[in-house]
Formats: sequence, C-alpha cells, structure tokens
Amino acid sequence: MQTAIYEKIGVDSPVAIVVISVATMLFFGFAMTRITKHLRLPNVTAYIIAGILIGPYCFNLIPSALYNGLEFISDIALAFIAFSTGEFFRFSALKKNGIKTVVITLFEALFASLLVFAVTYLALGLPFVFSLVLSALAAATAPASTMMTIRQTGAKGDFVDTLLQVIALDNVVALIAYSVAISVALSIIGSGEMSVGSIFTPMLKNIGVLVLGGLFGFLMKLLMPTKRSTDNRLIIAIAVLFTLCGVCALLDVSPLLGCMSMGMIYINVTDDTKLFKQLNYFAPPFLMLFFVRSGIGFKLGDLFSADGNVGGVPILLISIVYFFVRVLGKYSGAFFGCATVKKKKETRNYLGLALIPQASVAIGLASLCARALGDEVGGTLQSIIVTAGILYELAGPACAKLSLYLSGACSKDKTEEVEVPLLDSEGKAKNSLEILIEKIEKIKKDLPEHNISEEEQVFTEAAEEAYEYVRPHRRSRFINRN
Repeated sequence: MQTAIYEKIGVDSPVAIVVISVATMLFFGFAMTRITKHLRLPNVTAYIIAGILIGPYCFNLIPSALYNGLEFISDIALAFIAFSTGEFFRFSALKKNGIKTVVITLFEALFASLLVFAVTYLALGLPFVFSLVLSALAAATAPASTMMTIRQTGAKGDFVDTLLQVIALDNVVALIAYSVAISVALSIIGSGEMSVGSIFTPMLKNIGVLVLGGLFGFLMKLLMPTKRSTDNRLIIAIAVLFTLCGVCALLDVSPLLGCMSMGMIYINVTDDTKLFKQLNYFAPPFLMLFFVRSGIGFKLGDLFSADGNVGGVPILLISIVYFFVRVLGKYSGAFFGCATVKKKKETRNYLGLALIPQASVAIGLASLCARALGDEVGGTLQSIIVTAGILYELAGPACAKLSLYLSGACSKDKTEEVEVPLLDSEGKAKNSLEILIEKIEKIKKDLPEHNISEEEQVFTEAAEEAYEYVRPHRRSRFINRN
C-alpha cells in the first residue's frame, strides 16, 4: 500500500499511510473550499477538484489500494443523502399535491432520460448499454444544492413546496430507472441478450429494500424514546443507518431507496426534525471523503486522449452534450408537466431551472455503476458524470437561485420587505438614501445576535445536556474527597 511519495519520506507503516491519506483528503478538500468560496462556487466542486489534485494525474498522494479500500464511503454517503431526503416526504404535504407532484416528476425525469438516450444512441452512435445507463442517470437531481439555495434565500410558498416534493420523488424515479437500466446492461454484457428474470429480479430486490427501509424507520422510532439523550440518539441513528446500508450491500442493491424510505417513515411517525439536523451536522466529513474520492478516480487523461473515446466520440464531447441535453430535457419536462396539472404560470415557467443541479445522487449511482459494470464501461460513465457534475455545480445553484427570484418565492431585495415611514418627524418627505438607511437599521435589529445554524444549535444543546449530566457526579466526588 505504498506510492512513491511515501517511499521517499520513509513511511512504511500501513496504519500511518491510511491515516495520513485520509487526513490529506480532508485537508485538501477543506483547503480547496477556501478558494472556491471567493469564487462563489459550491463545496462539491471544491471537493472534486481537490480529489483530482491529489489523485494519480497530479500529486499522486493517495495509494490506489487505499482508494479501492474506501469504496464503502460511497454507500455511507448515499445513505446520509437519502435519509435526509426522506425528511421531505411528509404524508400531509403529499396528500395536498400528491398526484400533481407525481405527474410533474414523471414528465421532467422521463423527458430528460429519453432525450439523453435519443441524442447519445441515435445522434452520437454510442453503444446501447452505455446510452441506456447514462440516460437513467440523467433523471437524478441533486437535493443538497437546491436545499442549500432555498435556506440561503429564505424562499417559501407553493413553488418551494412543489420543488422539494419533485426533487424527492425525482430521485425515486432515477433509482427505479437506474435499477432497470443496470439490470438490462448486466444481462446484455453477461449473456448478450435480455431475459425477463434478469430484469425483474433487481427490481424486486429494490422493492424489498424499500419495504425494509420502512421497517427500519419504525425500529428507529422504537429505539428513541423521548427520554433518550441527544448523543445516544445520534449513536443509535447511525447504527441503524449503517445496518440498513450493510444489508443493501449484501443484497447488491443501492442503499438510496431503503434509506430514503427509512427517513420518510421516521419523520411521519415522529415528526422529529431535530435528528435530521443533527445528522446533517455530523455527515459533512463522510460526504467530503466521498466527493474527494470521486475526484481521485476521475480519469482526467481520458478526456483528452483517443484511448478514452466511446464509439469514436471523445468523453469530453459526450460530457458537454450530456450537460446541455439534460438541461433541455429537465426544463421542457417540468414545463409540460406543470402545464398538464395546471400549475401557476410562475411555477410552470421556472421550476425546470431549479432542477438543473446534479451531483450527489448521480455521482453516487455512477460509482455503483463502476462497481457493477467494471472500469471499461462503468468507469467511463463515472468520468462523464463527474465532468458534467462540475459543470452542473457551476451553473446549477445560480439557476436555482434565479428560479426562486423569478417565481416570486423570495424577494430580490430584502429591503423591499421592510416598511418604514416615508415622512420625517417634521412632515418632510425623506429621500431614497434616508429610507434605505432606516430599512437597513431595522433589518439589523431583527437579526439574531449570533449566526448559529440549526445543526450547530442541536449539537450545542447536546453538549449542554452532557455537561448537566456530568456536573452532579463531579460535585459528589469533590465532596467525598473533602
């Protein structure tokens, strides 16, 4: 488990190499965010670029054996992402707009997939298996980027409710499409022809995992009575999540559907949003390792070499075509879906813009694809998804923010929401500068004293709870000593 860098500095301990390599991944990922922050780029982009820099094409700081050994990180990261997505599957909200949301989701997801398949298979002439799996991945949407944009802008209303429900259902459709596509691909690669059993067996496995995830949601609820301390709640939640993730690995299926089902059942039977916030605060190191690892496995050399061509078409060209075709499919599908269910004009015209981001779920599925189809097909698909993911993370958040403003879900200017007197104490009209200054002062008074996120607040409460538990014991020991 050595690379040249470790040999040069005289490190031959396997434990030291593993620990130092993981620390290197975390440090480089964080350091890159300091640069992308000034460029107003999302953290996912920073993590992928950091992985490319420390990967085999640049500094070559991570041993290939360690890269392969960290394959489980993909499953864990997907489990966290899927469980947090399940929070938005509230039955009360789905009853209100359930049918409409399903129709919109089917339109935008299938439009994107069908358009990508048509262009890659018919226009570019790529292999059938390659085009099929790539088109299935096109259905996925990144929930993290959009949710982060919604939180930053404070957007709310029917547009936001519809958007969150569509994103959650969107990934369910993507998972089903991926399951079918990968089953067909494995059947064709293995035997050269498709069979009914080889297609429906993986689908039945995913249905079983969906049901199993719901049972795990009930189990988590039973293991977390109200008297349970906050730190123990976190331990139990991670233990249950990892157990389900391990079962999915045994069945050789993606953990996304099961973990999403577990999150959905748990939020509906407990209404416990605090646990989701606590997990969201705990998950970032795992997510960073996952995206940095994706960057390390990124085939940078294949983008510009003839060896990486697929059916004679360069990977870079495929990535760019995939980027634009999927955007067109998402926007047109959302437009026609909203028109079919007679949504408001603002939702119909701008919902598609908010569905452009694609990174977390798609990259996770692409890593599973690389594991299932091998390096030649699956690895190339992963490189395309990572390349397009960087483009989506550059353009996606900006498009999502634009859609929130254009739809009226949030104000373009916070000062527009603040009302102040237009006349001064003497009855004279104030000029525009005086009005603006008063509005800003009023906004500053309404702001909280400390800018602490909800996740940090949860952990602060947990620390205070632990301290309150320890303090009486410390006092009793002090009295005994005296």
